Amino acid sequence: MGARLHRSPAQVLIVDDSIVARSILSRMVEGTQRFRVSAAFGDVRGALQFLDTHPVDVILLDVEMPGIDGLTALPQVLAAGKGAKVLVVSSSADEGAAVSVQALALGAADTLVKPGVGAFGGRFACVLEERLSRLIDAPEATSGLPGRYFPAGPAAAAFDVVAIGASTGGIHALSQLLRAIPARFQAPILVTQHLPASFMSYFAAQLAVLGGRPCDVATDCMRVRPGRIIVAPGHAHIRVVRTSEGAAIRLSVERAPSGCMPSVDPMFESVAEVFGARALGIVLSGMGRDGCEGARNLVDAGARIFVQDRESSVVWGMPGAVANAGRATAVLPPDQIGRLIAEARA
Repeated sequence: MGARLHRSPAQVLIVDDSIVARSILSRMVEGTQRFRVSAAFGDVRGALQFLDTHPVDVILLDVEMPGIDGLTALPQVLAAGKGAKVLVVSSSADEGAAVSVQALALGAADTLVKPGVGAFGGRFACVLEERLSRLIDAPEATSGLPGRYFPAGPAAAAFDVVAIGASTGGIHALSQLLRAIPARFQAPILVTQHLPASFMSYFAAQLAVLGGRPCDVATDCMRVRPGRIIVAPGHAHIRVVRTSEGAAIRLSVERAPSGCMPSVDPMFESVAEVFGARALGIVLSGMGRDGCEGARNLVDAGARIFVQDRESSVVWGMPGAVANAGRATAVLPPDQIGRLIAEARA
């Protein structure tokens, strides 16, 4: 998905089987100055037919619907939307809920808990407008760089650790990347994904399935071991330190340059210190510039950095910042990054 020029006002498609919910959501969207309802449907089939001929900017998608449910239909909706951002609005999309992580893994840009019909109110309208604005205003790097290699060192050189940073759209990208890595791959994988702490337990369980290897939420002094994935908790950064047995995780809560918690920058900085040129950094879809400063540490240490390309990113902010700073060894879709990792370690 590349950059798209938004019509003014931005067009919103609503897909919800409840006529009451469709009516309330429509009034809330129409009550803003920036957004208008392009259409509203009670099932996915009607929405897909509409998207064949009508471009929209954002799709509000319910999960529990008759016929094809929202999660099952999400890949089709994304394809039909041709770059439209999908905001899953469902009563089952609580923070940390399986539905929320599954929706993000399938490519949704964000999730929002839909209140009961009697609980819709001014506060929800404000939150909905804020979420819509965040999706439309997501900063994207403006370089026209295509997916390709850069002359920053041999892309397929061996490495001893993989450190991955991601934010908006990153869970879907991460799932594609991990599926491309075979079970024989043994280098430890560290992941900093911008998510609340309540998501992390289920997120780790999902990554274990996708990656075909154990995955742990990081704790202080946890050993970095081969064949495992470690994810940053929502309340702290992960740093890597040397130990007599190799390397271990230390949690820290200092303010990062990006302001994110957890932040990719401290992870990259410490990985560069411990592993040097034997590290591989990866930056996937996400808003802002988190990871760009840490990427400089990796480059200075002789490490390689692969970033997700614009076309496959929900937001080409984080990967675009690294690419435009000249710190990327390769700019590729996540599945190709996964295959390149597998080849390098084969």
